[in-house]
Amino acid sequence: MMKFKKEEPGNWCPLIKKDCIEHKCAWYMHIRGMDPNTGQDIDHWGCAVGWMPTLLIENSQQQRQTGAAVESFRNETVKESQKNRTMYEEVLKQQTILPVQVLSLIHISEPTRPY
Repeated sequence: MMKFKKEEPGNWCPLIKKDCIEHKCAWYMHIRGMDPNTGQDIDHWGCAVGWMPTLLIENSQQQRQTGAAVESFRNETVKESQKNRTMYEEVLKQQTILPVQVLSLIHISEPTRPY
């Protein structure tokens, strides 16, 4: 049976082709939060390139939540708009509206003025 050496994650850097230089690297950063896959707390230093899949998953989850919130807000807005329209129509039905004759200003005869 072959035994493989278990390497510590993030030890080898393919960008510089040697072991990670950790705090000397601009991409070595501290991440604190919640793992979007497991729900466990994260408080760990690591390479930003290595963190990218986790951060992309978290970003996608946040976008889905934002989309759901916007859709919910839209549905509530449409519902309230329909209520207002119905209420406005009821008020118009209850009022007596007198017919009005509207004349165009073009058809009103005025004395011509010389220019």
